[in-house]
Amino acid sequence: MKKYFVAFMMIGLVLAVSPAWAKMSECEECHAKLSPELVKDFNRGVMSKTMTCKACHGSSHQGNDDVDKAKLPTIATCQMCHNEQAEQYLAGKHAKGLLAIEVLPFTHGQPQPYIAGQKGCNGCHTMGLVDAKSRDTEWRKYYKYGMDCQNCHTRHAFSKAEALEPEACMTCHEGFDHAQWEMYSSSKHGVAYLLNREAHRAPKCQDCHMPGGDHRVRTAVGFLGLDLTSQDPEMQKYQGIILKGLGVLDAEGNPTALMDVVKAGDLARLDAETFNAERKRITDTCRQCHSGNFVDQNMKNADAQLKEVNKVFAEAIEIVAGLRRDGYIKVKEGEGVYPQLLQFYEVDTEVEQILYEMFMDHRMKAFQATYHLNPDYATWYGYAKMKKDLVEIKELDHAMRASHPAKVES
Repeated sequence: MKKYFVAFMMIGLVLAVSPAWAKMSECEECHAKLSPELVKDFNRGVMSKTMTCKACHGSSHQGNDDVDKAKLPTIATCQMCHNEQAEQYLAGKHAKGLLAIEVLPFTHGQPQPYIAGQKGCNGCHTMGLVDAKSRDTEWRKYYKYGMDCQNCHTRHAFSKAEALEPEACMTCHEGFDHAQWEMYSSSKHGVAYLLNREAHRAPKCQDCHMPGGDHRVRTAVGFLGLDLTSQDPEMQKYQGIILKGLGVLDAEGNPTALMDVVKAGDLARLDAETFNAERKRITDTCRQCHSGNFVDQNMKNADAQLKEVNKVFAEAIEIVAGLRRDGYIKVKEGEGVYPQLLQFYEVDTEVEQILYEMFMDHRMKAFQATYHLNPDYATWYGYAKMKKDLVEIKELDHAMRASHPAKVES
């Protein structure tokens, strides 16, 4: 009898906590018909045990006639319960994702579906609608922050377990200019983790980039692949040329208004103390499995490879700048002699298109894969492609100068 009693008690407990048998809220009664999978997703999550829809969406929306009164949550909504994580997030680079889009010179001329419709860069760089009715205003007024919690803790389950897996990063960190998923998942670290998640034999994205659950998600080198704290004269020279191409420095090497954007967007570490602190956050994780000497040597080699990558890129920039300076490429009003790298694919010549692809695709893979310990990506998708780009740029430089001895007017 005892075993039957225990069995009945277990069944009762399961029924008591099962979302399918739980008493629905007024919101759920309606949405179970309109969007049933959304309701199921919410009830899968732990927040459904202590919260109702009103906690995030407010109580103004009561029926079919006032749907527009339903509030859409922002980071501030999450912050009411998760203040520490929200503060960390807001101090990091992910929260500044929108800034990068706003300052790009090509963005505001793109089709509305591509930018405001989140079908292009804004699909990752902007989330968290603030005013869904502002369709007739500038697209950037739709958003208060760049990315927010739901990018990793997806609606409506908002699962911590989901956000802790490397696949949570994959949607944004894959492809052309940031193939971190491909680099990681095919690296020895990625393979070792993905083949035996339970053993956790190797790090996942969060172990290195979010140690201890820190939501800042910053790195030493950063997205631009620059170490502005380097005292190496050659590295300083190469990086100076790259910064001219980015428009952060003018042709004479003086800071432009974009320098303030680099600072505001936290796109690079500007002092050695900050650079070293961010580097240490990651290498401390490395030292949990590897010796200090091994870690230091690998970082030294990666930094040296970054220098080689920037050397090749700087040479290519100077060639294209020479074509613009000498009149073989028309310089548009408001532009300088250095190529406008942040115009991306919105350029008029083949040689500038090759330079753009070298910048956003091949250079990114060359240095990112180096730090992600994926030698195949660093070589064949990165550095080797950069060398190929440089050959093509040199040949086009020669052909343009030979075929058009008369300079075009600026």
